[in-house]
Amino acid sequence: MASPNTAAPRVLIIDNDADHAHTVADSLQSVGYRTTVATSGTEGLQRMRDETFDVIVTDLVMNDVDGLAILAHAKGLPQAAASSTADGGPAPQPEALQPDAEVILLTGHGTVRSAVQAMQQGAFNYLEKPLDIGQLRTVVAKACENLRLRREIAELNRRLDEKFGFEGIIGNSPKMLQVIQLLQRVAPTDARVLICGETGTGKELVAEAIHQNSPRKKKRFYPFNCASVVENVIDVELFGSVAGIYTDARDKAGVFEVCNGGTLFLDEIGDMPLPTQSKLLRVLESGEIMRIGGNDPIKVNVRVLSATNRDLLQLVEEGRFRRDLYHRLRIVEIQLPSLRERRQDIPLLVDHFIKHFAQHHGKTIKKLANSARRRLEMYDWPGNVRELKNTIEHMVVVDYDGVLDRDDLPPNLAEPDERLPEAARPDSDASAGDVSLAALVGQPLEEIERRFIGATLKHTGGNREEAARLLGIGERTLYRKIDKYGF
Repeated sequence: MASPNTAAPRVLIIDNDADHAHTVADSLQSVGYRTTVATSGTEGLQRMRDETFDVIVTDLVMNDVDGLAILAHAKGLPQAAASSTADGGPAPQPEALQPDAEVILLTGHGTVRSAVQAMQQGAFNYLEKPLDIGQLRTVVAKACENLRLRREIAELNRRLDEKFGFEGIIGNSPKMLQVIQLLQRVAPTDARVLICGETGTGKELVAEAIHQNSPRKKKRFYPFNCASVVENVIDVELFGSVAGIYTDARDKAGVFEVCNGGTLFLDEIGDMPLPTQSKLLRVLESGEIMRIGGNDPIKVNVRVLSATNRDLLQLVEEGRFRRDLYHRLRIVEIQLPSLRERRQDIPLLVDHFIKHFAQHHGKTIKKLANSARRRLEMYDWPGNVRELKNTIEHMVVVDYDGVLDRDDLPPNLAEPDERLPEAARPDSDASAGDVSLAALVGQPLEEIERRFIGATLKHTGGNREEAARLLGIGERTLYRKIDKYGF
């Protein structure tokens, strides 16, 4: 029976025998399905072109286009799979009209072999005439359940791709596009990648995207924070241990064994102790680990990605990081820009996080006020994307009227502070280079316009497209102003 909690599945019944077709339709409609009847193969094909169905129930033997041809056109099977038309001519070219629909064939005793052949070509099932109505309903229900499960899996994969695929790395600024292009080149390989960037720039997200778009994506992705484990435990966590090395110790597999065949992400690699660095270097060179306290090498096949917000070369010069390990880890280096280096991505990220957290917290957000949007876009974001994400979640949670405005901003953004560019501070002192309220009082409007355009261009690093967007004018208008004021 069709589930009362979802939209009723749509079933197309195709049969030359009109009375039989309507009997099948009535028996399914009475238990909650939405049914459509076609009394010829040709009409059935037209219905398939015009509408979308979840299940197609078709007679195998029909005068014009038979059930095998219906199956071929539904699934887009090769031409050879489609039978000929009644006049002996070739069947129409299959068109994949309903690739997701489940097809059930109705057959007489003499055509069971053809029905079995059709199942090998993708039909869901077949039923022999005369029909048992109970059996018909059971098979259609199973077909709908099978379709539901396939759609859920497809949606899960889509969400995984959205979360971990390159499209989940939001940004269309030149710097982020360069990052994504590099990711697309390195992900399919087995190369080790060093991901560098400030705290909060999304290094783990990038590592997950590399894994998810690699041949190892069906295996484990294991993030390991080198700074979160004390020095005398990190070796055991990474490489495992054998029973007896200390009181009550048991055999323990380390993360290299746990994610064998997959990807190990070593976050904050710059905080790894020097003795552990030596052991890691041996693993990268030999492809073998040795459990702590053990003598037997264990082969492992692990892709190592690492990340740091520190200057590893500086650590190398200070003798705190092995130079040979640095070069082993850094086959490819990806430098993630800070959020202040890609300001034009802020509106995209803001809109994405508003949508995400509104859904997560069950809130209805109608709009983001321009005053709050400007505040978000002008802030320097020392905590990068992570800080922006937390800020938007705060705003969504505390909002009460469906409009995110300045009153919803957290305290560090609600009032001016030093992390806002000088021109954005309404209380900043007037000086020759400032675009503050005090500096503009008594100035001609043309001078005010000139100074605001100049300050905005400076703020966007000369990005005219972004400057035009912030100023609320067209790019061509901005170009004319630039010529006029000699910028």
